[in-house]
Amino acid sequence: MPNRILVLSASVGAGHLRAAEGVELALRQTLPDATVKNVDILEMTNRLFRRIYGQFYLDLVNKAPHALGYFYDLLDQPRSGKQRTDKIRFYLEKLNLKAFVKFLHAEPWDLVINTHFLPAEMIASLRAKNEIALPQVTVTTDFETHRLWVNQPCDRYFTATKEGALYLQHWGVPASDVFVTGIPIHPVFSTPKDRRACIARHGLADDRPIVLQLSGGFGVGPIEKIFHALLGIERPIQLVTITGRNEQLKAQLAKVKPPQRHKVKVMGFTKEIDELMQAADLVVTKPGGLTTSEVLARGAVMVIVNPIPGQESRNSDFLLESGAAIKANNIATLGYKVNALLQDASRLEQLRANVRKIGKPRAAFDVVEKSLELIRQP
Repeated sequence: MPNRILVLSASVGAGHLRAAEGVELALRQTLPDATVKNVDILEMTNRLFRRIYGQFYLDLVNKAPHALGYFYDLLDQPRSGKQRTDKIRFYLEKLNLKAFVKFLHAEPWDLVINTHFLPAEMIASLRAKNEIALPQVTVTTDFETHRLWVNQPCDRYFTATKEGALYLQHWGVPASDVFVTGIPIHPVFSTPKDRRACIARHGLADDRPIVLQLSGGFGVGPIEKIFHALLGIERPIQLVTITGRNEQLKAQLAKVKPPQRHKVKVMGFTKEIDELMQAADLVVTKPGGLTTSEVLARGAVMVIVNPIPGQESRNSDFLLESGAAIKANNIATLGYKVNALLQDASRLEQLRANVRKIGKPRAAFDVVEKSLELIRQP
């Protein structure tokens, strides 16, 4: 009988869903006869809980990022029997996810792969009470880990780095249950592409450095300010700015007349971001776990701007310690820092070499391979 596998996530930001998509597609390539279902469990709850759990995160990102960093650190503290925060949080989750629990009981599944800690926590609770016997694994989606990702019983954990693995062990996860695979990304990133062909296909100039500016799927944040800062770079560049689904921003930037020394292309949402990353020399972006993994897989050097306090600031630390990125602490000096890097060929090449060392383009397949061992064991 073909295997039945659940991929579970939660739409708290786009990264968890993109990781789930990467795992799902790798599963379908690896086990074409399997039944694979990819579920955002926030779609199985009420509108209020979905708004609080998912949208509240985005509100903090956009309006109070330092508050998000505060909560990130607060929740990364040891559990105790008297810790009311955990008890209240879990009670509210159970109350609002009854439909998800019914879903788990309604059909037989052989394995669950989680790319968010919420479903992992719910399944762990059911297993601890012997209400379900369902193997589950958890895939972390940043370059460091956090206490909330630890939900026992869980059969395996997958992390981006050795440091992330060691931190899970600090919270009690057995070392034998943790695997350093990288963060799962879309399988398209596992296939090498010719850079010159990508440049030609997208009509980009090949006689100058290509700088790719990302703004996330929804095109939020100080995108316009960053755009103008990049136009201030002295060296002639090909600037490609992606505005995501923000059509108003796209139209606004398209009206800007750039300096004659630069060539500029403004694009909206695209499914060919892997080719644009392959074409780029530098990618200017916030260091989200999935975006960072994609950039590394394509061998481009990151210029970090506006990391969210908490997970993104830790991702930033990892990239800087690995010598795979530079960071602009403010938009006012962004153009200067990018220009200085482009003028220093040896430094840029060293950064590229370091990127190649830490990129993991086949992470999704490695996660799938290690996960399937649980249901292939005699």
